[in-house]
Amino acid sequence: MNIREPDHLNLLCDMGDLTAIVAGDSDIETFLERTTILVAKHLKAHVCSIYLAGSRSGDLVLNATRGLNPDAVRQVRMKPGEGLVGKCFSTGKILREGNARKTPGFKYFDNAGEDPFNSFLCVPIQRGMTRIGVLVVQHEEIDHFTLFDERTLKTAVTQLAGAIENARLLMGLSPEENGQPPKGGTQQGLPVFIKGKSDSSGAAYGMVRSSKKNRKAMLSEPDTSGTAYTMEDFKAALDKTLKDLKDLQEKFASSLPESASLIFTAHFMMLKDKNFTGKMESLIAAGESPARAIQRMAGKYIGIFSASPHAYLREKAVDVEDLGIRLLSNLKASQEASAPGKGSIVVAEDLYPSDVLKLTADGIKGIILAGGGVTSHVTILARSLDLPLIIADDPVLLDLPDDTTLLMDTAQGNIYINPDRKTLDLFSAQRDAEKKSVPHDILDETFTRDNEKIRLLANINLLSELRLAKELKSEGIGLYRTEFPFLIRPGFPSEDEQYLIYKKLFDQVRPHHTTTIRTLDAGGEKTLSYAGLAKEPNPALGLRSIRFALKYREVFDTQVRAILRAALGKQNIRLMFPLISSIDEFLDAKQVVMDCARDLDREGIAHNADIDIGMMIELPAVLSTIDEFAGLADFFAVGTNDFIQYMVGADRANKLVTDHYIPHHPAVCRGIRTIAKAAQAKGIDVSVCGEMAHDPVHIPFLIGAGISTLSVDPKFIPKTQQVVMNLSLKAAREYARELLAQSSIRGTAKVMAAQSWK
Repeated sequence: MNIREPDHLNLLCDMGDLTAIVAGDSDIETFLERTTILVAKHLKAHVCSIYLAGSRSGDLVLNATRGLNPDAVRQVRMKPGEGLVGKCFSTGKILREGNARKTPGFKYFDNAGEDPFNSFLCVPIQRGMTRIGVLVVQHEEIDHFTLFDERTLKTAVTQLAGAIENARLLMGLSPEENGQPPKGGTQQGLPVFIKGKSDSSGAAYGMVRSSKKNRKAMLSEPDTSGTAYTMEDFKAALDKTLKDLKDLQEKFASSLPESASLIFTAHFMMLKDKNFTGKMESLIAAGESPARAIQRMAGKYIGIFSASPHAYLREKAVDVEDLGIRLLSNLKASQEASAPGKGSIVVAEDLYPSDVLKLTADGIKGIILAGGGVTSHVTILARSLDLPLIIADDPVLLDLPDDTTLLMDTAQGNIYINPDRKTLDLFSAQRDAEKKSVPHDILDETFTRDNEKIRLLANINLLSELRLAKELKSEGIGLYRTEFPFLIRPGFPSEDEQYLIYKKLFDQVRPHHTTTIRTLDAGGEKTLSYAGLAKEPNPALGLRSIRFALKYREVFDTQVRAILRAALGKQNIRLMFPLISSIDEFLDAKQVVMDCARDLDREGIAHNADIDIGMMIELPAVLSTIDEFAGLADFFAVGTNDFIQYMVGADRANKLVTDHYIPHHPAVCRGIRTIAKAAQAKGIDVSVCGEMAHDPVHIPFLIGAGISTLSVDPKFIPKTQQVVMNLSLKAAREYARELLAQSSIRGTAKVMAAQSWK
C-alpha cells in the first residue's frame, strides 16, 4: 500500500520543534505549556493538557493546558482510575472517545471549562515501566480523532516522555541539605607501564582528564582565585552552558543519527528548574558567591539522586555532577584549570554508552577503563567511533594526578605513564612505518584460489560506519545491531525515531546488496536502565534478547513496525531474531511480524512485509532441531561469540575462565558444521558474524565446514579477503574433516598447529 500519511505526522520525524521546546531557556512550567501548544497545533486540536502523577500523593494533577481554563492548572486532580484520565493512566492504554461527556466514567470539573469539547483522546505518559502521567487532546467536533491521531499522539508522548519525566521529578523534589562530596586524593610512586587489553587498533597521547574524584572535588572545594563573580557572570555561565549543550545536541543529530534524540534532557530540565538554577540565583542575590551557590545546589541534588533505590534515578546524579562542573567551568572560563577536557584521556571505573557519546563530544582522545569490567557495547561503541579504548584492572589508574600524561597503544594494550622522549620517538616511528604499509587492492568480490565465491559482509553498529563498509567494498550488511538507539537514549525510541534510522540504513546500502537488521538484543550486559527491570543474579541466562522482546510486546511491535515501514520499496532486506532457543519462540516472533504488517495494513500505512526472516544461532538448544529450523527460517547467522560461550559454559568477559573459552572446542566445531549442513540441505544462506569470522586461524575451518558468508567489522574486510584469496576450498574441506574427527581439545589444537596456512 502507498497511502500518504497526514502532514502532522511529519512533526514526529522532525526533531526541530521538540528540540526547541526542550532546549529552550524557559522554566519547567513554560516548557510544559509550550509542549501542549506544539501538540495542539500539529493535531489541530482545540485542547491539549498534561496531567502528571504526584511523586507523593500519586494523584493526577493538571499541570499544563492549552484550551482549558488556565485557572484550573494545579487545581484539577484525580486518583488513578478516576475519570477517563485516571482510567487511561491506571490501565496504561490509549482512550479515544467520540463524545466524552456521554462516556461512562467521564468526570466533570466545573472550573475546567471543557463544556464545548466532545472528542477526547488521551495517551499514558510512560518511561520504561514507570507511569508518569497522561497527555490529553480534545476537539469540539464529535468523533473528530482517528487512528492516525492515536499514533501521532503516542509517538509524541514517546519522544517527550524523558523530558516530561525529568520535569515531574524536579517539580516534586523538596530536598534537604546534603553533605558535600569528599575531596579526592592522588597516589604517589606511579608505575611507568601498565598492561591492559584492547580489541581495537589505534593510539592516543594526552594529559589525563580530571579523575572522577577530582572532578567531584571541584564541586566542593572553595574558590581560591580571588575573583569576585557577579550575578551577571552567573547568568552568562548559564547562557554559555545552555549554548554548549544545544551545540552538542546538534552535533549528535547530524553526525550520529542514532542519537538524534534529546540525550541532554536532564541537563535542559535542570537549567529550567526554579528549585535548581532558580535557587542558585536566590542564593547569589542573598549574598552567596556564584561558585558556592552552584556547589550547594549541585551537592544537594547529587545527594538526593544518589540515595534513590532506583538505578535510573541514581544515574541522574551523574547528570547533576556533569551540569554543575559545566556551570563552574563556564563561570571560571578565564582560569586555565577550568578548561574543558578536549584532547585528554579519560580514566574511569565504568561508563555507560551515553557517557561515551558525551565524552566524544567533549573532544577526548581515548578512554581507559580501570574497573576491569566493561559491557561489550561500550567497547563496540568506542570502536565504532574510532576512539581508542583499553581495559586495565589496576586501581592505580583511578588516582593519577591531573598533570599526568598517558600514551595508549591499543594494538598492544599498553599504557605508558608519563612516557619519556625516547619512548615517544620509538612509538612515533613505529606508527609511521605502519602507515606506510599499503594493504592489497580490495576487490569487489572474493574468491578462493580454486574460484569458489565467499561473500564478505559488514557488521555495523552506527550508520556512520556505512561509509567505511562501502569504501572497503563489503557486499552488504550482515549484521546491523539495533541496540545503540536504545542504549544511548534516556528512554525507548519511538517508532518514528527508529523509522528514520532504519530508512537511512536501507537507503544507503546498494539495492542489490543484502541488509540484515537484528531486532533489539537487550538484556544481559546490554542493560536498559530506564526499563525498570529488576537486577538479575545471572543476566546471561536471564530476560534478554528475544525473550525481552516477546515479554514487552509494545517495545517489540514498535521496532518491527518501524523496520517494515522503512523497508518500503527496498529489496534484499532481512530481519533477524537474536537468541532463539526453540521452534515455538521463532514462530512467536514471526507472528509478531505478521501481526504488525496486518496492523499497518489496517491503518493504511505504507510498508513492505515481503522481507526475509531469519535467526541468529547462539544457543546449543537449537542444534537438535536445526533441520526443522532450516525449513522455517529464510537464513541463519551464527553469532560465534555467544555460541562458544554457551556451548562451553564460559563467560568470555571473565578473565578467570579465559582458558575455557575455546573456539576450537570439538563441540563448537561440530555445532558449526551441523548448522551449515542443515542450511545447505534446505538451500538457505548461513553466515558467521562473530569474532571467528575475521580470525585467520579460524577462517579455513569455517570455509571448509560449509560457511560461504562471513560478516565482519568493516576494518577487517581487507585482511579477511586476503586470507580467503590465499585459501583453497579443497584444502579447507580436508582440514575441516580433520578437525571434526577430533574428540579432544588437545586433538583439535594439534591439527590447527599443523595447518600450512597459519
